[in-house]
Amino acid sequence: MRIACIGEAMIELSMAGEDAQLGVAGDTLNTAIYLHREAPALQVEFVTCLGDDPFSQRISDFIASQGVGRDTIHRIAGSSPGLYAITTTEDGERSFTYWRNASAARQLFADLDFSILAGFDAVYLSGISMAILPHPVRTALVAWLETAQVKVIYDSNYRPRLWENEAQAQQITKGMWDRADVALPSIDDEMALFGETAAQVETRFAGHRGRGALKRGESGPMSLGSQVTQAYPPAERVIDTTAAGDSFNGGYLGALLSGKSQADALMAGHQLAAKVVQHRGAIMPE
Repeated sequence: MRIACIGEAMIELSMAGEDAQLGVAGDTLNTAIYLHREAPALQVEFVTCLGDDPFSQRISDFIASQGVGRDTIHRIAGSSPGLYAITTTEDGERSFTYWRNASAARQLFADLDFSILAGFDAVYLSGISMAILPHPVRTALVAWLETAQVKVIYDSNYRPRLWENEAQAQQITKGMWDRADVALPSIDDEMALFGETAAQVETRFAGHRGRGALKRGESGPMSLGSQVTQAYPPAERVIDTTAAGDSFNGGYLGALLSGKSQADALMAGHQLAAKVVQHRGAIMPE
């Protein structure tokens, strides 16, 4: 099975006093890496745009080092990737500063040609993947996916600052939920985007057309598509919640797409996320 993970990979600066540690991160890239680790028999490729600068090459090399395919990365001369910095206070609170408005990834599918996705069995993308694109590209992509013979996997991953307005975010998200074969929403994102209570979000997704999981943090995931009743043990400790949802997606999809049951897939996602939050940074040591 070939799976395309679509989105943005950025340079990450993690500040420690006067020093900075350089890394690579991105929500759909994090999921691609964990998906490959959990199910190495699957062919996972990352779809994005990078520039021709040294930082773009660093990102490309990192992706390859993690076992994720990079043949679908388009390089744009004169462009560069986005960058963000993590600052941590003495009490452990993290804040983020972004420089991504001119990121090469924003030019993804600029020609409205989505044929590169036709050769995949499944495509995975998020609300961040959509938010960084111009609105005409988003709507064209949703329209293409409506008739494409490919399994669609979506995580709304709502970040208000990336969208021009709430109405467009709601429009695209609703369109993707209508199309998604596998839905991986987070309850907090859905509450923020649609102004619903937790109970209203759960009720809305209880009738989802496909399979998936409504992520609810320590409460454990709610199964979509079939009823699953099982206990989800909490993490032994929580050091850093970065990529908790991304890693859940990777663990869940790795199990589900390998033919395991819904119950096993939910547990695989929860257990992987519980491990990841016990380490600093998005990518846990292998």
